[in-house]
Amino acid sequence: MEYGLLKNLVNGEFVTAASGDEIPVYNPATAREQVGSVPAMSSQDVAEVFAAAKGGAKTWKKTNQLARGRVLLNAANIIRSRREELVELIVTEMGKTRSEAAGEVGKTAEFFEYYGGMARDTYGDFLADARPGTFAARIVEPLGVVLLITPWNDPLLTPARKLGPALIAGNAVVVKPATVTPMITLRLAEILHEAGLPAGVLGTVTGRGSDLGDALFEFEGLRAVSFTGSTAVGKGIQTKLAGRGIRVQTEMGGKNAAVVMDDADLNMAVPTIVAGAFAQAGQRCTATSRLIVQKGIAADVRRRIAEAVRELRVAPGFTEKADLGPVIDDGAQNTIRGHIEHAIGQGVEVIARRELEGPAAQVGAFVEPTFLGVTPEHDIWREEVFGPVLGMVEVSSLDEAIEAVNDSLYGLSSAIFTSNLADAFRFLEEADTGQVSINQPTTGWDIHHPFGGFKDSGSAFKEQGRDALEFYTRVKAAAVRTH
Repeated sequence: MEYGLLKNLVNGEFVTAASGDEIPVYNPATAREQVGSVPAMSSQDVAEVFAAAKGGAKTWKKTNQLARGRVLLNAANIIRSRREELVELIVTEMGKTRSEAAGEVGKTAEFFEYYGGMARDTYGDFLADARPGTFAARIVEPLGVVLLITPWNDPLLTPARKLGPALIAGNAVVVKPATVTPMITLRLAEILHEAGLPAGVLGTVTGRGSDLGDALFEFEGLRAVSFTGSTAVGKGIQTKLAGRGIRVQTEMGGKNAAVVMDDADLNMAVPTIVAGAFAQAGQRCTATSRLIVQKGIAADVRRRIAEAVRELRVAPGFTEKADLGPVIDDGAQNTIRGHIEHAIGQGVEVIARRELEGPAAQVGAFVEPTFLGVTPEHDIWREEVFGPVLGMVEVSSLDEAIEAVNDSLYGLSSAIFTSNLADAFRFLEEADTGQVSINQPTTGWDIHHPFGGFKDSGSAFKEQGRDALEFYTRVKAAAVRTH
């Protein structure tokens, strides 16, 4: 499928870059087949986007809450009506399987529906005041202009996760999608424009980092930046904006662990862990990459997961019953395979590997799902691989399991599989991660669940649910003397 040139939304119009330069977009399941292009914007183009956002912020702040909500609800309806074309674009551009892409489109609609419904919620409160003839109030206001920097692995859902709370709160938004998967975000901008978003309230920026430089952060009226991506880039943004009074929200890397205790239901645990580790080719920040198993059942768990890995079907995303598609590009393919080969060189055991066959073995950025026997001393136990790789260690007790979970620079998501209620609640209390599951995968958090990690996985601000509004709003205290 060839999509041609998709344009950026700037001040209510869809435009190319001033230079006319374009960035090609490729299908990761093929031998670098170009499927479309987007404008290669310059710093001058970016300045125009932010100038429009300045005006859009004033308009949107004055817009009635119910009118804001109606736009988001309209967007949800349009997304559902165009489900098939959006699914096709995600599969083509990013490489997900059709079922994974369909799930992403459905969740995207739900994000806008959820936050659109918040238009009828309270914003602020009346407060008691001890002074005679006086009442006080807590007033919630939008910040102004906010910048969203979104990743390639969920190129439709992540912008929606951020746009929903940002827009219902009354902010103007500039979105910079990942350079390898920009087209679906531009389609989303078209949908929001059609849904009734006023000019300037949303702007999109596509461009190479070498061309844009620091232009995204130079706008004097920028009030917040929400970033999802690697820990290195997220920390760089935090450093870059330090001292400027700009809020920064970062959702970064993870090295998520699942614990299996001797009393776990393996018929439930094993398929759950396999899906958490290998779905979306392991390219999820919450993917299970570390498996911690109590020794009494370690041999059984090894055997069951090895059998499941050998049966995974790796194929292009449009293939019926494909379990996982390609990774994002050949650079990621080489990096993931490099992690595996380095681990083998350190003495890691390859318990099971699903060799590629058919189209996946011939062209495209496919990686073999790999199950490894490791120790905490191996580099791959600590380094984020972001691919279809699962490493397993054995422990003797719950104490050792919790220690292994927390022995990481990251703290995004963790899970335990057990039938012991006391152990489950102890794990819930002591696991040093922002998301904790009991007999559920490390993945799969719903739109209304507060989402975000600890340590090097994230910042203090949560995404999703009502908690997300805290990042995109400020509170003003008011006192009014009536007589």
